[in-house]
Amino acid sequence: MKKNNLIRLAIADDHKIYRDGIKLVLKKDENITLVGEANNGKELVEIVKVAQPDIVITDLMMPEMDGIAAAKEILRMYPKTGIIGLSMVDADDLMIELLEAGALGYLLKSAVKEEILEAVHSVVKGTPYYSSSLSKHLTELISKSKFNPYKGKTVEIFNDVEQKIIALICKEKTSKEIAEMLNYSYRTIEWHRARIMDKMDVKTSTGIVIYAIKNKLCKI
Repeated sequence: MKKNNLIRLAIADDHKIYRDGIKLVLKKDENITLVGEANNGKELVEIVKVAQPDIVITDLMMPEMDGIAAAKEILRMYPKTGIIGLSMVDADDLMIELLEAGALGYLLKSAVKEEILEAVHSVVKGTPYYSSSLSKHLTELISKSKFNPYKGKTVEIFNDVEQKIIALICKEKTSKEIAEMLNYSYRTIEWHRARIMDKMDVKTSTGIVIYAIKNKLCKI
């Protein structure tokens, strides 16, 4: 998605205090430059037309035009734009609609600064990013939705141990629990987990679950 290292980014949220918080986070990364901020979806669309950012971080619920409508319009005009949605924990249906519209990222507003930056760097490469704090309910909704960033891509091959670990992660087992169940050390399970995430090109356990379900490697 990127031809150079500088990531051009725009943000939209009707709460200035939250935009200011995001800007403080972005300043910590010299590879990200803020090209615009909007108070609502209409402003965001106009900013994108002028600045054509690589990444847009947008709240879902805003006045005049919400984040979903804005994202659809942006992706219609500039389909390579990486959209990351922001929401509170009770906006599951809205987030599904945003992902089905073509967004690649989802963050809770409670996300820590490291997660925000990781999401930006993932999505700019075309890699989906899901908040590490996703509820099981939302994970299930995403898995059952039309959203499938892996469609048409080759499914990775996983060995027997990796398949067992993937199945247990889908059952919400921790690395410690998996180690005890499979009679491996915690460190060994963590090594396998990192290898699985690398193969899937995902960043969180939620990403593992969604990849596995979308590619029929497990069920929840």
